[in-house]
Amino acid sequence: MKILVLGPGGREHAIVRALLRDPAVETVEAAPGNAGIARDVTCRPVDATDPESVAALAAAGAYDLVVIGPEAPLAAGVADAVRAAGIPVFGPSQDAAQLEASKAFAKEIMAAAAVPTAEAIHITTAAEAADALNRFGPPYVVKDDGLAAGKGVVVTENRDEAQTHAEACLTGGSTVVIEEFLDGPEVSLFVICDGQNLVPMSPAQDFKRIYDDDAGPNTGGMGAYTPLDWLEGYTETHGGVPRNFTEIVVDRVARPTVEEMARRGTPFVGVLYCGLAITSRGVRVVEFNARFGDPEIQAVLERLATPLGALLFDAATGQLGTGRHLRWSDGYAADVVMAAENYPEAPRKGDAITGIADAEALDGVAVLHAGTAEKDEGLATAGGRVLAVVGTGGTLREAVDRAYAGVDRIEWSGAQHRTDIAAKALAGQINPGSPAPEGPQQ
Repeated sequence: MKILVLGPGGREHAIVRALLRDPAVETVEAAPGNAGIARDVTCRPVDATDPESVAALAAAGAYDLVVIGPEAPLAAGVADAVRAAGIPVFGPSQDAAQLEASKAFAKEIMAAAAVPTAEAIHITTAAEAADALNRFGPPYVVKDDGLAAGKGVVVTENRDEAQTHAEACLTGGSTVVIEEFLDGPEVSLFVICDGQNLVPMSPAQDFKRIYDDDAGPNTGGMGAYTPLDWLEGYTETHGGVPRNFTEIVVDRVARPTVEEMARRGTPFVGVLYCGLAITSRGVRVVEFNARFGDPEIQAVLERLATPLGALLFDAATGQLGTGRHLRWSDGYAADVVMAAENYPEAPRKGDAITGIADAEALDGVAVLHAGTAEKDEGLATAGGRVLAVVGTGGTLREAVDRAYAGVDRIEWSGAQHRTDIAAKALAGQINPGSPAPEGPQQ
């Protein structure tokens, strides 16, 4: 197979690296890619959000599969244009991508499919926002209804901050979803879909705030790890039958959502990112995304033993089948995101990066590029999140230690990262506890 990976970030670098491990994949190329991706494969210049340009590139390159990484091309209808050119695409149509592009639409789908989620109100005025905040009370959860690169959500005890964020979204031309706060730890589960059938990946946990102890503003994600040992004993009983965490999500969240999308004539083909909270009342959906999450996928793909190219091609062509299972390597993976100075507000660009080769020379360490560019015969920062340093090992502690050992070897002016990725898991401080049998079903 010859595969084109569309996108410029760390998620796409992780996909490229995983595809290169698949013996059935003869050629991998990327568009537009980044400096790190360009050191692994050929990169093609393209406006990734221009459907006609991407379709023309895909046809000219005679690719067997196009894998769309980011959300913006999906929301722009790039998958539709490439499919219309007769090329299989891993990524949902523009209509199906509304599951991420509009939080109000996602809530509508969840209501129709009886998927458990937070109660929410879709608001369009400042007065409506004030009423909704009064109704739900603190902690306040305010979400930009549209795409915001992972930074459109504010969760705060400060009512003025919540109202200000809502009004800023409205002023910017978006609408807002305000919802009840969901307690409990959050988990990401990626589910591969072919429009009808689906197969789950390994659950992961990411860290969205910029600073240690979950302080500061939301970012696109500052690190992640997988698998989650603290989920092993989690079960819900329904109809007298116990189900583990992944089974719960597939049965109560992913499958009903995919079936509802198909019923509406907009089958979902690609990856359904289920952002979940394990609350005292059971599993609840925090959000849906229509693509792999970054930085979770960097850790998840490091452990995937099933060939990725064949998996994504089968999903794109409706050939996943039923009862399909993925194979995983033993052990754990953790990644730490290194970000530019002033991220997420106004990240500085152009700082020279050193030490990546030294980091990758360590056992069990990989460095995936996000915001990098070639400069003066070397690498420089070119975005907010610059690198994800991935560690793998036989234990979670070993994986985390290896990731941070890699981080310690990489330098640039103003580099920042969290120092507590997976710390609570390592300390045994995450104990979700299973809800009571036959608990309330939403």
